[in-house]
Amino acid sequence: QVQLVESGGGSVQTGGSLRLSCGVSAFSYNSYCLGWFRQAPGKEREGVAAIDSLTRTRYADSVKGRFTISKDYEKNILYLQMNSLNPEDTGMYYCAAERTAWMSACTLGRDEYHSWGQGTQVTVSS
Repeated sequence: QVQLVESGGGSVQTGGSLRLSCGVSAFSYNSYCLGWFRQAPGKEREGVAAIDSLTRTRYADSVKGRFTISKDYEKNILYLQMNSLNPEDTGMYYCAAERTAWMSACTLGRDEYHSWGQGTQVTVSS
């Protein structure tokens, strides 16, 4: 059973940076999507960024140019580098994984992912 464990969250001021990590285990497929999602209090969980097995990436418009998703294939760790953070980025951040058909592009729809981590909190103060 796939296991996803997030870390790296914390509290920063506006303009600051954080790097989230997600350890991925028991997930060995040739074609997959790995994604980062976030959920602010009172809001629905939304997709932030995704990367597929061909290293194609996708970002939500709200984070383009500020966030970067990447994967260390040797260590099986998914990263989310977050720069120029603002209070609207506050929320619980989750990583997610899903096996996909060969060459299928990733989406940022939460219903497309069925394996989730427990989340790590990010708080950005003004």
